[in-house]
Amino acid sequence: MKIIIDFIKSRLLYLICNYKYLIPLCIFFSCNNSVQLEKKNTEFKDGPNILILMSDNQSAEHLGCYGDNSVKTPNIDQLAENGVLFNNAFCSAPSCSPARAAMLSGQDIWRLKQAANLWSSFPKVKVFTSLLEDDGYEVGIQGKGWGPGNSKISGWDKNPGGDKFDSFESFFDQSKKDKPWFYWYSSSDPHRPFRKNGWKNSGIDIDSIFVPPYLPDNIETRKDIADYYDEIQIFDTEVGAYVSFLKEKNELENTIVIVCSDNGWQMPRGLANLYDFGTKIPLIIHWPKKFKSGRSIDDFVNLKDFAPTFLEIANIEIPKEMNSNSFLDLLISQKEGNISNKRNSVIMGRERHAFVREAGKGYPGRAIRTEEFLYIRNYNPERWPAGDPPLYGDVDSHMLQYDAPTKVNILKRKLLNKADPFFNLAFGKRPKEELFDLKNDPYQLNNLSYDKRYLSIKDSLSTILNKYLKSSGDPRENGIDYDWDSAYYFEENDKKPKPSKKYIDLLGLKSEYNYLK
Repeated sequence: MKIIIDFIKSRLLYLICNYKYLIPLCIFFSCNNSVQLEKKNTEFKDGPNILILMSDNQSAEHLGCYGDNSVKTPNIDQLAENGVLFNNAFCSAPSCSPARAAMLSGQDIWRLKQAANLWSSFPKVKVFTSLLEDDGYEVGIQGKGWGPGNSKISGWDKNPGGDKFDSFESFFDQSKKDKPWFYWYSSSDPHRPFRKNGWKNSGIDIDSIFVPPYLPDNIETRKDIADYYDEIQIFDTEVGAYVSFLKEKNELENTIVIVCSDNGWQMPRGLANLYDFGTKIPLIIHWPKKFKSGRSIDDFVNLKDFAPTFLEIANIEIPKEMNSNSFLDLLISQKEGNISNKRNSVIMGRERHAFVREAGKGYPGRAIRTEEFLYIRNYNPERWPAGDPPLYGDVDSHMLQYDAPTKVNILKRKLLNKADPFFNLAFGKRPKEELFDLKNDPYQLNNLSYDKRYLSIKDSLSTILNKYLKSSGDPRENGIDYDWDSAYYFEENDKKPKPSKKYIDLLGLKSEYNYLK
């Protein structure tokens, strides 16, 4: 009977998905595909090593292998050429702590209570790193791992990602050579502050840089992006060093190398935003021994899908509470492009990023992204999306204590022009609903949520989002009282920010702001 039902469902999906305006119905099945995978992997019984090389605050497009000719990333490009490149990889939240918490736990951020916030705590839930360790893997991390935040207050005796090491070499030297290992390197690049004028020594041509149309195309922005590219090139050098070390130790052949970021770039409308430049991340996975090389995959994957994928590879039972889906089937496939009709969308969310609004209020939102559309729901549109004026600190949580030229330039423009369009895009208040036609508006500039021609699309996506949020236990759609605004924020300096003298003079700011009022 089950076989018959599955066959009927598959045919129904095929028929439905061939009608343009009924695409959202097809998406519903994708978003709710939370059936747990059974232990079925026998191919990887020896347990490959797993190495994650993660940049910090990097959007998807900014690598040579993704078509950016201004940034030079030969080492990552080589891994992509001999690996699998994902064109639709997204984080679970456009913010460090929650994105990393979702990755470790294999769960949506709203299921993790306070861990949906930046500078939060992390509840004692099952994480794939501990499960790998329990099964015999050597596990280590370098850099941020999960964070920033306080995990000890929730009962963790170490970072939820694993034991910390100063270097991969020290981890490798102490690891048992008869056991597989997992290592997660969290780079500090390209997180701000950037090396000032680093681009000058990096051979970056600022005239060749593409400036997305939601930012002013001027010399300040171009130099800022160039410094960001310089940091990415540093990360690429780090990636090259890891690969060289693995080759030297004859470990590359049996190591899955993953290159990715945690969320989008630290620019207005990027980090802490549910637009693509905040949520879409690069993802390259290299293991030519088992994964066919040189493929580009269009199926949608989420950072939270790492957990069940790694567990399936290691032949470890996937906990039922992980409401994510392994994408091992995509990796072992011989195909490219769109491989599975079950992965045609992704759902994301955000709660409080930095402590940048009165009394620590966040800017909660949820979103569904398909190939054709992005639908965003803002739960508190009366609040400032990038933080209260005049600091708008979500873009720069350290409140202008270091250079943020693009942001400052937009604020300066605002002083001269009250109707500046770049200010409105970056910092202005937003409606309760946003809808973008990605084919005609890839940079998400024109909100169509009130356009009657798109009403059916908006309503369909909203319905699908509602169903998924309810089924996944989101308090915001299930009438459950959980106050993310009151969750503790473990960085006291952000609560009473002190802008630098440079920006006090330049923008006419106060010497201190108090968000605790």
